[in-house]
Amino acid sequence: MRRMWYWLLLLTGFGFAVAGGTVTITYLNLVPAGMSWIEFFILIRTRVECYLFPVGILLITTALLLMKD
Repeated sequence: MRRMWYWLLLLTGFGFAVAGGTVTITYLNLVPAGMSWIEFFILIRTRVECYLFPVGILLITTALLLMKD
């Protein structure tokens, strides 16, 4: 039963990482449209949905470390 929660944590983290990575790559299309790299990183820092990627990676890492048993 406990292992099921680890898998749920892993899959939730994977979903967050995919969603956050996709949004970040989508915003990356603004750079060729005339946005500078500094403006891009300021934009990424202010968007909440871009924080899903590191949160997802953290959840995946936690689940994998807990499943190590």
